[in-house]
Amino acid sequence: MTASRAALCDGVAELPPVGLDEVLSVAGLQTRTDHKYLLTPEQFTAMLDGLGGDFSVLEMEGRRLFDYESVYFDTLDLALFRAHRQGRRRRYKVRTRTYLDSQETMFEVKLKGHRGQTVKRRTPHPLHERHHLTREATSFLAEVLGDEYGVTPPDLVQAMVTTYARATLVNVHEGSRLTCDVGLVCAEGETRQPGPDLVLVESKSASGDAPADRELARMGVRKQSLSKYCIGTALLHPHLPANPWNRLLRQRFGSQRQLLPA
Repeated sequence: MTASRAALCDGVAELPPVGLDEVLSVAGLQTRTDHKYLLTPEQFTAMLDGLGGDFSVLEMEGRRLFDYESVYFDTLDLALFRAHRQGRRRRYKVRTRTYLDSQETMFEVKLKGHRGQTVKRRTPHPLHERHHLTREATSFLAEVLGDEYGVTPPDLVQAMVTTYARATLVNVHEGSRLTCDVGLVCAEGETRQPGPDLVLVESKSASGDAPADRELARMGVRKQSLSKYCIGTALLHPHLPANPWNRLLRQRFGSQRQLLPA
């Protein structure tokens, strides 16, 4: 077991449980502000200690750590990745997400809203079709992009698969949520790129000023601008420009990338 997974398992073992229905009712947050942090196992443990008893952990059928698989779709020339790299206002990600323990799959579109918030729209998707865009998923994507941006979707193909384990922490009083991921692996075909032995924490709240954000600021931990898809694409395609993330890739992911023209 890695150090980050051990720290996550030990940390959530001490928290009171909360069921999925309560998580969705108090912290569903399909429109929200996200802040992301890469924590060492020691920093993660210190964060939980600093937060005190304000958080519960999602528990289902006795489990507190769950396995995820996300399949991302992009154009053949990675136009969606380039839109994120260039910081375009109208940018989005398209993926299926499978909860491997329950074998449930959702098709999801994540967009940037008008105020910089993350907007997620989702619909059920067949498990056996999770590596493909069904006719229903394509229609849903067209509806979402038409509603949000007034555009039609491009032709998309599978671009990358990520797997990881996640624990979800919830502050039922403030309605904020923490997702804590370990064991990230990004893959394209036979090529695999593991992530570092760190805990990727995403603080999700309506206000953008959640208890975890305040505690991590007190600890001197800075939020990071990253996404699994963008980081994974940069790791899997080292020839592509990825200037917004090059320092992070070198310092935390062990990449030897150099600055490339945007």
